Amino acid sequence: MEKITKLFPVWAILFSVIAFFFPDFFSQFKSAIVPFLTVVMFGMGMTLTWENFSGVFKAPRMILLGVALQYLIMPLAGYVISLVFHLSPLLFAGMMLVGCAPGGTASNVITYLGKGNVALSVTLTMLTTLTSVFMTPMLTYLFLNHIIPVPAWEMLWSIFQMVVIPVILGTAINSFFKEEIEKIRPALPMLSTFAIVIIIAIIVALNKKSLEDIEYITVFAVVLHNGTGLGLAYYISKLLKCDEADCRAISVEVGMQNSGLSVALAIKYFTAIAALPGAVFSIWQNLSGPLLANYWNSKRQ
Repeated sequence: MEKITKLFPVWAILFSVIAFFFPDFFSQFKSAIVPFLTVVMFGMGMTLTWENFSGVFKAPRMILLGVALQYLIMPLAGYVISLVFHLSPLLFAGMMLVGCAPGGTASNVITYLGKGNVALSVTLTMLTTLTSVFMTPMLTYLFLNHIIPVPAWEMLWSIFQMVVIPVILGTAINSFFKEEIEKIRPALPMLSTFAIVIIIAIIVALNKKSLEDIEYITVFAVVLHNGTGLGLAYYISKLLKCDEADCRAISVEVGMQNSGLSVALAIKYFTAIAALPGAVFSIWQNLSGPLLANYWNSKRQ
């Protein structure tokens, strides 16, 4: 199962290609995007216990830095890049939804592969996910509302339903039934991988016509957005004299977003076109992440 999960980029690309050529099959599952994301968030909760929440108090400086960089670098980078490349309002919205999203669960795996501080990574993912119920709609409204209307309050409630409730429920089940859950734990990452791959395939199917005419500048904007998050977070942490392992964890946490959430919000409150940056980001970050981890492993810590 672990080998299947590690091949996530391959599955994402494969199913994207299939969805592109057979869009009718996948597009009919548009309404399944939110339930699939809920499954991913529930799976994340099933990897946590109430004890993980105490990690917030063990390294407050690193955690505050990670959360601050998460909600400063990515929204600002998404905004500036969208302006510079003159993206359309809907693609602009998609970029901002990605930028204002919390850290993605894949960041924990990449941090582990890159010999970063995994405990810090897990804590940051948990904290940015829970605070996203306020931060994501607030920041999206702040950066985007003068370009395209943003239903911030409705978005807040949706994030609470799609993210916070499943994570808390998953954590509760894992905390009270840890031994029983141990039997199915190896299958949880594979289940999350499957859910994200299907979400990407549905987005590709819904955007077949748009993808046929997609401009390279949009893809480059997404790649630059991801690279900016990874690079700036790492070097700012370095400048603040953080340990190398902490720098790597913060870098990956900031640069790798919960693009599934951005896609779900784009579909629900904007259009399928607005979901394109999130879909592209999801595929790309799962290529750039392992490449970065491999680069770090070739260096001495």
